[in-house]
Amino acid sequence: MVTQLPPPRHPGRYAVALVCLGNICRSPTAQVVLEQRLADAGLDDRVVVRSSGTGDWHLGDPMDRRAAATLSAAGYDPSRHRAQHYAHSWADREDLVLAMDEDNLAALGGRSQRVGLFRDFDPVDPGGEVPDPYYGGADGFAEVLAMVERTSDALVEEIAVLLEG
Repeated sequence: MVTQLPPPRHPGRYAVALVCLGNICRSPTAQVVLEQRLADAGLDDRVVVRSSGTGDWHLGDPMDRRAAATLSAAGYDPSRHRAQHYAHSWADREDLVLAMDEDNLAALGGRSQRVGLFRDFDPVDPGGEVPDPYYGGADGFAEVLAMVERTSDALVEEIAVLLEG
C-alpha cells in the first residue's frame, strides 16, 4: 500500500495518473473530481491529472452517460473526457499512478514506490478497491462518487503539503 506520496520528479510540480479498465467510469470520475478539488485548493496550475484504461476498446469515447450524469448532478463538468489507453511509459513520467482495483494494479505491473491503489489514500477504508459500477444501477455510481470525493480530498491535502515542503 502506498502510504505516503512519492516525491515529485520535478520540484514544485506533480503528475497523477488514474487507471481503471475502460476509462469511462471510475478513473474519469476520479480525474474530474480530483481536478476540481485541486482547482479549489489553488493547485491546478502545479498538478496535472490524467486518466486512462488498461483496455483499449473505448478509446476516444466520452464518459459513460451514467457516470457523467452522476457527476453533473453533483456540480462537476464531465464533458471534456475522452477515453485513452494507459501506456506503460507513463510510469516513468508520472509522480503517482493509482489504479482503481487490484486487477488494474496487476495490469500496471503491481505496486511500487509510485504505483498503488487510489483508495490507499481513502480515510475511511484505506487500501480498498473502487468497485466497477458499469454493470449495476445508479446507486453504484453514487457510491463511487462518494469514495472518490473523500479520497480526492485526502490526496489534495497530501499533495499541498508535499508541494509546500
